[in-house]
Amino acid sequence: MPAVMSLKDVGMVFPATTVGGSVTALEGINLEFEPEEFVVALGASGCGKTTLLNVMAGFLPPTSGAILLHDSPITGPGRDRGVVFQKHALFPWLNVVENTAFGLRIQGVGARDRTAIAEENLNLVGLSEFGNHPIYQLSGGMQQRVGLARALTTNPEILLMDEPLGALDAFTRENMQELVLQVWRRTKKIVFFITHSVEEALFMATRLIVMSPRPGRITHEYKLDFCQRYFELGDARKIKSDADFIKIREEVLSIIYGEETEE
Repeated sequence: MPAVMSLKDVGMVFPATTVGGSVTALEGINLEFEPEEFVVALGASGCGKTTLLNVMAGFLPPTSGAILLHDSPITGPGRDRGVVFQKHALFPWLNVVENTAFGLRIQGVGARDRTAIAEENLNLVGLSEFGNHPIYQLSGGMQQRVGLARALTTNPEILLMDEPLGALDAFTRENMQELVLQVWRRTKKIVFFITHSVEEALFMATRLIVMSPRPGRITHEYKLDFCQRYFELGDARKIKSDADFIKIREEVLSIIYGEETEE
């Protein structure tokens, strides 16, 4: 099956500043995304995960290599890629449905149509009753769900998620992991998800990539089926306490800590 998106020998060097020399954030990244994959990137802080996502989103042009979407070069942001940010980046002067429909508004979609699409996606993330609420009345987890609904509203082919659950408390974070997986299963989007949590990465990924400290390279890759086991059993804690899960978790932790020591 041909890849939907391909990264070919991608590198990213940030130029020198007045306080230091140039910084090589990414080097030799080769990665392909197939339909309906949930790819998670994991690595120590500063390994270039967010830079990689920003390059894929078209926010930054790579300094070397190429990124192709259906064999066409990515030259900037596009509606085929939706982004969920680490901080939800919602507009406090707009209500929930207006925030969710914002991308469609920019595209010139009529008010009635964009509201209908926004409400459909709010229902998908369990917020159908909160469309008219101001953002400040929502909890952190609910605000992040609005961010997810907003990213889905333009119907992107690929969903890029930059550590979207990192600021949530432990209980809300586990609930959101399950919700994101349910949304992925229903929408069949390709997802590229960044996290610092090994447990979160193993639970959610169909494929896990581990990145080295700067310059960021992909050093290890795992095909995983724990999220599929979750769909079958419906018990996230049972999956996370499974012996296979714990074994791989400890292996990945040893890789990350070993690479940090070598830096």
